[in-house]
Amino acid sequence: MTGPDPSIPENRDGAVLTVDLDAVRANYRILLERLKGVPSAAVVKADGYGLGADKVASALAADGCDTFFVAHLEEGVRLRPLVPNCAIHILNGLLSDAADAYQEHRLTPVLGSLGEIDAWKAFCGDAPLPCDIHVDTGMLRLGLPPDELDRIAANPSHIAGLDITYVISHLASADETDSPQNPAQLAAYQKARRVLPQGKACFANSSGIFLGADYHFDLARPGVALYGVNPQPGTANPMQGTVTLKGRILQIRGADAPQTIGYGASYEVSNPSRIATVPVGYADGYLRSLSNRACGYIGDHRVPLVGRVSMDLITFDVTGVPDHLCRPGDWIELIGPNRPVDAVAEDAGTIGYEILTSLGRRYHRAYIGEDA
Repeated sequence: MTGPDPSIPENRDGAVLTVDLDAVRANYRILLERLKGVPSAAVVKADGYGLGADKVASALAADGCDTFFVAHLEEGVRLRPLVPNCAIHILNGLLSDAADAYQEHRLTPVLGSLGEIDAWKAFCGDAPLPCDIHVDTGMLRLGLPPDELDRIAANPSHIAGLDITYVISHLASADETDSPQNPAQLAAYQKARRVLPQGKACFANSSGIFLGADYHFDLARPGVALYGVNPQPGTANPMQGTVTLKGRILQIRGADAPQTIGYGASYEVSNPSRIATVPVGYADGYLRSLSNRACGYIGDHRVPLVGRVSMDLITFDVTGVPDHLCRPGDWIELIGPNRPVDAVAEDAGTIGYEILTSLGRRYHRAYIGEDA
């Protein structure tokens, strides 16, 4: 579509981010098919990977998802009223000076050290509340390190009285199918389960689901695949795209050699050209590293980004686009069917996670499938 979307106030929005909740739900079902009967939670941290945790979680809950993971305590507090009957787990663990908030909002802390375990036991007293245990199997960030796991093996009283829902770990290289770290972490996790047989096992992230049934256990915990990022880089993406970002053309002007475009004169015009300016920039999460590397689409016409990405504006060479498709007020697709998130990430020298979670708040946001 090259003209203004009729659902958008024509005189107000310079860029529109459309989030397809139907695609998010479809991706959830695709992952369930891969899991062959193993249930799946949904990770909705970082505001649902930039798409809006409130919208995403509500849509997935309506589709049968009853377990959610977020990173921060406050994310769980905000999410609770939206999914009142679902379990919410806090991946970053226990804030011991705010332990009462976990109880008040029915949030499950993921305990990753003996210190957190002791603090949770002290808070719960004689009335255990649900918790998870995180075991580090090779990420070296959060989770029980091997020496603390050994201390539990030698003295199980460390975890006596806990109401453990899941024992979790996190794969570090699951997006690299042939990485030797995957089976090494699997073996370490299986060893940890012999020390911690309580509760259920939760191990596979988005990419881990595609490593096979040995990694699935009792619950999968996908995040980025729900939002359309390829969980198996280098192969065809099995997931559906969930976002489309379009910017409105503000102005089109002629340029010719030896003129330059934008800050730092990083792009020099070599031939008579038409340059379109669009009101999107790094303040909107359209990364500066896309300068002189990215492209957009007007219909089927690829238009290269020329010059540096600035705070509020980007410029495209639209010389090859017919005039009737390219006028002020028309739209350029920045992310979407022609240029998926993973392709934009490659242009930026990063990963789809960063592109999604950087999506700015100045965009007009439209949701497809919100009432489904």
